[in-house]
Amino acid sequence: MAYTAESWPITAALLQFPGINANGLHINDADSSEWVKVFREVKEAGFAHADLTDSWVRPGDLSAARLEEFKLSAAEAGIGIPVISAIRSSVIDAAHWRENLAYSHRTLDAAAALGCEVVSVGLHQALTREQQRQLWFWTIQGHTDPVGDSQTWNDAVVRLRELGHHAAEVGILLSLEMYEDTYLGTGDSSVNLVQDIGLTNVGLNPDVGNLVRLHRPIEDWREVLAKTLPYSNYWHVKNYIRDEDVARDTYVAMPAPMDAGIINYRDAFRTAISAGFQGIICTEHYGGDGLSVTARNQEYLRTQVLPKQDGYALGTSQVAQGRLQPADAAPVS
Repeated sequence: MAYTAESWPITAALLQFPGINANGLHINDADSSEWVKVFREVKEAGFAHADLTDSWVRPGDLSAARLEEFKLSAAEAGIGIPVISAIRSSVIDAAHWRENLAYSHRTLDAAAALGCEVVSVGLHQALTREQQRQLWFWTIQGHTDPVGDSQTWNDAVVRLRELGHHAAEVGILLSLEMYEDTYLGTGDSSVNLVQDIGLTNVGLNPDVGNLVRLHRPIEDWREVLAKTLPYSNYWHVKNYIRDEDVARDTYVAMPAPMDAGIINYRDAFRTAISAGFQGIICTEHYGGDGLSVTARNQEYLRTQVLPKQDGYALGTSQVAQGRLQPADAAPVS
């Protein structure tokens, strides 16, 4: 049965929660009560599920005993944890690919232990020192994957396929997050990459927000989604206000609630559902009270965007789709 506005699984991103606590301790090593506190805050904001963004807790680095504590912490707060987003651990990072690949494998095992359904990874690399000094890191050029480098492309395909096989073995979907200046940075390149990997459980996370925020000319978001949504199995959604003055070569973008930015998500989801998208959705936002904005984004999706009981006509997606119990059921832990 297709999801409706009421039943569609929507998670809260945990971008706004720091990975280091007030005492300078990594959250992985903190008392489990700190985990419960975050999960309760997410629950009180109106969410049934959270995306375990690993800028907060890194599940792939938790011991088996701590993973069990973590799982119990989510259950205590009444929050489902169906997804891990492992960010900035590119498997083609020239200096760190081996450790990133090993970490990604550990993350898949952790996801299986936690009962997750999806792990989202990408090819974006660590922020540069200059990016870290900016209000918005995307205003400064970061790492760029080498264009036309067949060896690096092949490395990406082989290593992501390796992760895809592992994910299939433990019953998990692997989703590849779109991000500027990587091999997942355009609609065509993203589709080519997932096609070259060639596994039914490996699809795209068409996070077009990562592209529209750039202070330079960009690919039209409608064209990106039309190309990528038939291959998508998970989706980070966020929005940005954007202004372009082409004559002066001036481009500006800043975060906005989903209903107020340049991406028309009402139209985007019509395209998605007609392509057969039935994946879990994650609401994100940078800056300010990010959790409240993501909660507003969830309300917008459920009341204005996602199909009511009669729904839209479903197409046929070309990758496996994530499935999760309705949001009013007992949360997955």
